[in-house]
Amino acid sequence: MRAVAVAGTAVAALACAMTAMTEVDDAAYAARHEAMVREQIEARGVRDPATLAAMRAVPRHLFVPERLRAEAYADYPLPIGHGQTISQPYIVAFMTEAAGVQPGETVLEVGTGSGYQAAVLAKIAARVFSIEIVAPLAAESRRLLAELGYRNVEVRAGDGYAGWPEHAPFDAILVTAAAPRLPEPLLAQLAEGGRLVIPVGDDVQEMLIVTRRGGRLEQHRSIPVRFVPMTGEVRRPPR
Repeated sequence: MRAVAVAGTAVAALACAMTAMTEVDDAAYAARHEAMVREQIEARGVRDPATLAAMRAVPRHLFVPERLRAEAYADYPLPIGHGQTISQPYIVAFMTEAAGVQPGETVLEVGTGSGYQAAVLAKIAARVFSIEIVAPLAAESRRLLAELGYRNVEVRAGDGYAGWPEHAPFDAILVTAAAPRLPEPLLAQLAEGGRLVIPVGDDVQEMLIVTRRGGRLEQHRSIPVRFVPMTGEVRRPPR
């Protein structure tokens, strides 16, 4: 009986120690998370309250490989496998603010990756549809987003060049890979007043913000960027 009691005490002590370690980890992540928003995002000019609230609400460390979680709140992109990356936190915030996403809106994302940008958008928009051309990444991000309770995000595997016509038009479209040119199907799926935020270029890339206004498409050239290339149909010569 004594041996059982001692063993039970040891198990309880181990459980308490593990709980304490988890609480320390959570506190450390929370501190890094807040510093990320304050020092990397607000300090660089992002002011939209909804964007800042979303960036504070989504735990970035859960969207990176476990071996890289200590770097989750650093000011640079991180590899997520299959030659893809999770974008730098500032860029995620910049694109979200540039898209002007509002409550009640429907958003399309091209390039789900780990699901982080989709999660940020889901904190603001009514519905988020996200397309990932790398099937294993689509499956993993779909699983993770569901596990974390993001019920207003739908992810599918496929080539985002064609958009998602069944759910168009979209109030905002964000593309998280660099295209050599503006994809015509995405432009066609913009609602009146809709905004497309997309990196364009190969060796030299810049962020473009395209707005449909009065039936016309207005382009605004923004910051220089560096994204992984968009693949699939967009790489074929225009017809």
